[in-house]
Amino acid sequence: MNLRRDVFQAIADPTRRAILLLVASQSMTAGAIASNFDTARPTVSKHLQILSECELLTPEQNGREIIYHLNPKKMKEIADFIEPFRQMWDERFNKLESIMKNYKNKD
Repeated sequence: MNLRRDVFQAIADPTRRAILLLVASQSMTAGAIASNFDTARPTVSKHLQILSECELLTPEQNGREIIYHLNPKKMKEIADFIEPFRQMWDERFNKLESIMKNYKNKD
């Protein structure tokens, strides 16, 4: 059975989020990525496979090594989805702050 991976399921895992943070600063090989984790290399490889399937990482064959690059377009899709929620919470916190200032000024 072939399951289609969802980008939000992929970023739900803390190890995969850590991998994205690593690769965001610099493209890396699987070995370089794995050296940052205290887990077996096959486990990191599975995480890289999931991130690649979701197109959050783009693998590039370079000789015998594969270099993983962050896919900014896919990351923007995530940011675009989250943005309305961020705006809603900013508005709510701003209203709360205004209420609290008014309340404090009445004392």
